[in-house]
Amino acid sequence: MQITFLYPILRGIVVVMVAGCFSLLTTLAAEPATISFQNDVLPVMTRAGCMVGACHAKADGQNGFRLTIYSFDPDSDYREIVYDARGRRISPASPDHSLILLKATNSIPHEGEKRFDKDSDAYKTIRQWIAEGAPRHIANEPSPTGIEITPKKLTLKKKTSERLKITVSYTDGSTRDVTHLCHFTSNDPAFAAVDDDGNVTVGDVSGENSIIVRYVDQVAATRVVVPPDRLLPAETYTALPKNNPIDELAYARFQELGIRPSDPCTDGEFIRRATLDVLGRMPSAEETRAFLADASADKRKRLIDRLLSPDSRFDYGDFWATKWSDLLRPNTQRVGVKPVYLFDQWIRENFRSNTPWNQLITELLTASGSSHEYGPVAILRDKREPAEMAEFVSQLFLGVRLNCAQCHHHPSEKWSQDDYYSMAAFFGSMRQKGQGISAPISGEPEYWWFEPGGKVTHPVTEAVMTPKAPDTPAFTDLDSKIDPRRVFVDWLTKGENPFFAKALVNRIWAELFGVGIVDPVDDFRDSNPPSNGPLLDWLAQDFVKNGFDQKKTIRTILESRLYQESSVANETNVGDGRNFSRRYRSRLPAEVLLDAISQITGQAERLSGLPADARAMQQWNHLLPSDFLDAFGRPDSSAAPPCQREGGGSVVQALHLMNSNTLQRKLSGKSVWVEELMKKAAPEAVEEVYLRLYSRTPTAGEKEIATKYLVPQGAGPVPRVTLEDLIWSLINTPEFVLNH
Repeated sequence: MQITFLYPILRGIVVVMVAGCFSLLTTLAAEPATISFQNDVLPVMTRAGCMVGACHAKADGQNGFRLTIYSFDPDSDYREIVYDARGRRISPASPDHSLILLKATNSIPHEGEKRFDKDSDAYKTIRQWIAEGAPRHIANEPSPTGIEITPKKLTLKKKTSERLKITVSYTDGSTRDVTHLCHFTSNDPAFAAVDDDGNVTVGDVSGENSIIVRYVDQVAATRVVVPPDRLLPAETYTALPKNNPIDELAYARFQELGIRPSDPCTDGEFIRRATLDVLGRMPSAEETRAFLADASADKRKRLIDRLLSPDSRFDYGDFWATKWSDLLRPNTQRVGVKPVYLFDQWIRENFRSNTPWNQLITELLTASGSSHEYGPVAILRDKREPAEMAEFVSQLFLGVRLNCAQCHHHPSEKWSQDDYYSMAAFFGSMRQKGQGISAPISGEPEYWWFEPGGKVTHPVTEAVMTPKAPDTPAFTDLDSKIDPRRVFVDWLTKGENPFFAKALVNRIWAELFGVGIVDPVDDFRDSNPPSNGPLLDWLAQDFVKNGFDQKKTIRTILESRLYQESSVANETNVGDGRNFSRRYRSRLPAEVLLDAISQITGQAERLSGLPADARAMQQWNHLLPSDFLDAFGRPDSSAAPPCQREGGGSVVQALHLMNSNTLQRKLSGKSVWVEELMKKAAPEAVEEVYLRLYSRTPTAGEKEIATKYLVPQGAGPVPRVTLEDLIWSLINTPEFVLNH
């Protein structure tokens, strides 16, 4: 009875309090607000860690409070802070009693513990914003257009510190020091740590890494370099041969880091390395013997000419088509056998003909027609949705991973949902008829063509998206009768395009060196800077100047002194794994290794679906059964492209090679080469085996040991069983399975 009697009184008090709050908000709104929600409040909360995936920006938020990653959607964050949960998170009538401040200062229990103190600038900023009525926008509020880090490159001595300064530029032309509002992260905190105020502290290890800075939706990075205690004299680098600008740009980097490049590789290493890198096969013993015997000064250049000549187009085309098929070729179980086969033949022919990349990419991305007549249509058949195609194309040919922006702002970059679906708009006008996705053996084709009127809508705002590539203005004046894909490839293949040439030469470089200048090769972003930016820029410019000719770029790289370095480290570069001061050893790809064993033993591999004398490099889909290829890392047949191979070794590979029935069968099979070796004296047989497997002659010690094993008694014919054992043992060594 007493409680019932209190209801009208309590209700009256609540009404008076609510009315008072709105009256206060109205009064405050009359005064000009000074604190920007987007430019001041959200950066404070981001810096405090509220807007990251481990806190309130998780998929389901935290305890009912859900924010967006790095405040990629300010409108949503504003609604959540001001209106959600009946507006209980802010209290304009008494800002200090706002839940958002009480929790952040741990004045009341907070799972995230204390994020800032009551006397901090962060607290004062949010408090003032609430006191001003918590406006979404303020008068004449500009938007940030970019941030600049000072210094752009930080060179520090060991165990020292320096503070970064961050300046933002706004749409109204103004600038502002926002160091106190930025969120700082280090790519390697053990090497270079950074605190909330932008103070960078390095340890006692030489090297370099990056500090990533974020303010609102702007991201930038600065390099931190810790030179060694003793830099090498300038004469160290001026004395080195410079075969082309690649060497000059690499030496400048080495000088900065105090690194001396390794000595040049031997002739045997060079012919083996270059032949494997360009043609995907081992040099024959005859090729190696002739090259080693050649005393001319230009023999390496002439070898490069031969490897890249039209006479080698089939080996070259099959090898490079296999690399790109990992990235492009759909699964036959998804799109059917015939479309995949036609695509495989199309891409092989383009590499055999050395089709310029601007022409190849135009033909690929503007494809239309029947999936049973034209190979590139298989890509459309596989990536059926505009968003799928946009994500796929962006990763491969721009080096930009937009996939994270499909659902929310990219967590470590500036790409938003608008970027994702604007890119998809280029592929929104494709139409198709026919059977669609089918079982592997189905016989019906599917037809694809451009038809005006297609559109892509934003999943949140439902706005119709205008075609726009990342970091470029939108194409607002498109003729509706023109295929937007054509507009996209015209933009993509222009010489000044900031993405395409760099993405392509970085992939070529990674194939020849084992590591990209930007690594991973498809992850270009401010927070993942290149190891040598000037070198990447020059390669891209040279690629454009040479008409997007891949062979010319390969030739330039192979002729450089940098490519011809030894894999043996010296005391200055033993820890270098990113600057190419020595050759990085890499395992032979699965198909190359299997073909090498077949070549050495003279026994062709039996691959189903291919002619009897076909090489593993000629397989046209990954469903063709082969335990050997599976063990050595060919892509999973069920994986969707692009597929990146694992280049490392494994216990499975070692055991497989030692116990492989395939290897044993090839060694014991009828072989003209082995039979000829049995007729030679043991020392000559040993030399021939080393030339064939290692592309070099054996050392005196190796020759003595192998000769004694082949003929223990010191004279007489070479037994086949000991010869097979010698070949087997050399195949099972790092020198054989690795490219040096």
